[in-house]
Amino acid sequence: MTDSRPVTTTDSGIPVPSDEFSQSVGADGPLLLQDHYLIQKLAHFDRERVPERVVHAKGGGAYGTLEITEDVSQFTKADVFRRGKRTELFLRFSTVAGELGFADTARDPRGFAVKLYTEEGNYDIVGNNTPIFFIRDPQKFPDFIHSQKRRADNHLHDNNMQWDFWTLSPESAHQVTILMSDRGTPYSWRHMNGYGSHTFLWYNAAREKFWVKYHFKTDQGIRNFTGTEAAAAGAEDPDFHIRDLHEAIRKGDHPTWTLQVQVMPFEDAADYRFNPFDLTKIWPHEDYPPIDIGTLTLSRNPENYFAEVEQAAFEPSNLVPGVGASPDKMLQGRLFSYPDTHRYRIGANYLQLPVNRPKNAVHSYNRDGSMRYDNPGDPVYAPNSFAGPVADPLLLAGEHYEVTGEIVRSAHRLHAEDDDFGQARALWEKVMADTDRDHLVANIVAHASAPEVRTETKERVVDYWRSVHKDLGDRVSRGLGVTGQ
Repeated sequence: MTDSRPVTTTDSGIPVPSDEFSQSVGADGPLLLQDHYLIQKLAHFDRERVPERVVHAKGGGAYGTLEITEDVSQFTKADVFRRGKRTELFLRFSTVAGELGFADTARDPRGFAVKLYTEEGNYDIVGNNTPIFFIRDPQKFPDFIHSQKRRADNHLHDNNMQWDFWTLSPESAHQVTILMSDRGTPYSWRHMNGYGSHTFLWYNAAREKFWVKYHFKTDQGIRNFTGTEAAAAGAEDPDFHIRDLHEAIRKGDHPTWTLQVQVMPFEDAADYRFNPFDLTKIWPHEDYPPIDIGTLTLSRNPENYFAEVEQAAFEPSNLVPGVGASPDKMLQGRLFSYPDTHRYRIGANYLQLPVNRPKNAVHSYNRDGSMRYDNPGDPVYAPNSFAGPVADPLLLAGEHYEVTGEIVRSAHRLHAEDDDFGQARALWEKVMADTDRDHLVANIVAHASAPEVRTETKERVVDYWRSVHKDLGDRVSRGLGVTGQ
C-alpha cells in the first residue's frame, strides 16, 4: 500500500487490519464470531438492496424428490441418506450476479439450491453449477459481488471492474476459466450439473467422521450455448431457462440428476497435498472417486412464483443430525450470512412461509416479530421446570472435532500443492478439446475488449492467463493487442 492511500476502516471509523482475511483459529481453523469487521461487512452487505436478493436475484424452481439408492450408513447417520429413503424437495435455479430483469442466458454461474423436507427438519444444500468459486474467504465476498454489479457513478455494468478484481485475486482463476468457457452459458438448467461446492462433515452412528462433497450430475447430458448463441437466445427470450424448465415439467418430461458424493477419511485432510477446504479447488476424482448414491427428480411446477420461488429461502446452516460444517471459510461465512439476509429481505418469520416451513413440528423459544402467526405459548424461556422443549445433545454426537491455533488473519496454511493456477491449467491441458479452447479464448477476448476495460487492466488479463498456461495467455495477448506487464 502506498502512503497516498487511506487505511480501510469499519463504518465506525476504526482502522481494520485486513480486507482479505477473516479471523480464524489457526490458518485452517473455523472463523470467529468476535471478528466484528467480518460480521459488520457481511451484515451490511446482506441489507444493501430491497426487495430482491443481493445475489441470485433471478431464478426459477420446481418441486420433486430425492431417492437414495445406495447404503451410505458407514459414512453418515443422517436419515435423509438412508437407502430407500424418498424425501420431498424444492430446487431453485438462478443466475448469480444478474438482477431480476437479466436474460437467463447471460454469462454467469448458476445457483443450484436444494431444500430437502426431512423428518428431522429442513436440510439445505446451497450450491452452484460449478464445484468451485471465485474466492476462498468471505471477507472478499461483498467486494467480489460489487465488482460484478453496477458502478456507483453511472449505474452501468463495467467489465473493467470484473477483470480488475479477478486479476488482483489469483485464486479466482479456476472459476473464471469455467465461467469464460461454454460452461458459463448453459443451454438450460436441465442440462447442467449442480454441486454443493463446499466440503461438509458426515458422521455415522459409531461417531466416525468423514469429509464429503456433493455432485448432482444431470441425466439429460451437458449442453451449452456458445457465447453467440446465448446472446441470441437471451435477446429473443430473456426468460429462456425459466420457460424451458416449466414447459418440460408441464409436459411430463421430468428432469433428473444422479447424486454423487466424494468421501475423504477425516484424517486425510490434515496432510492432504492441498487444503481440502479451499472452495477454489476440487478434489481430484482419482484420489476420491465419486460414488452414486441416489436420484433427484423434478416433477411439479410451483403454482405461485412469488410465494414459492421468490420467497424460498435457503441456508447452508440448515444441517440435520449426521451432517456438519467444515472449516471451509466461505462456508463458515455463509452459515451466518444466508439466514441473516432472509430475516432482512423476507422478515424474521420467513421460516413460517409454506415453501420454507419444515414438515416436522417446530418446538422453539423464538417468539413474536413481524408477520408471526404461529406463536409458541408458555413457557417462553429455557431452561424451565415446566413442559417446554429441551435439547438433546446426543443428536450431534460425532460432530465434534478438535481445533487449535493462534487467532490470525491469513490465507490458509500452505500445503505441498497449493497453487491458484494449477487446476485451471489442468482444465486447459487435460479436459478441454480444441474447440473448447478456441471458445474460451474468444470469450475472454470479447469480454476484456469492452471499451471500458483499460489498457493496464488488459495487460494484467494477459499475465493472469499466462499464469494459467503460456499458450492461453499468448493467444489472449494477440486477441487483445497487448503484451502484458
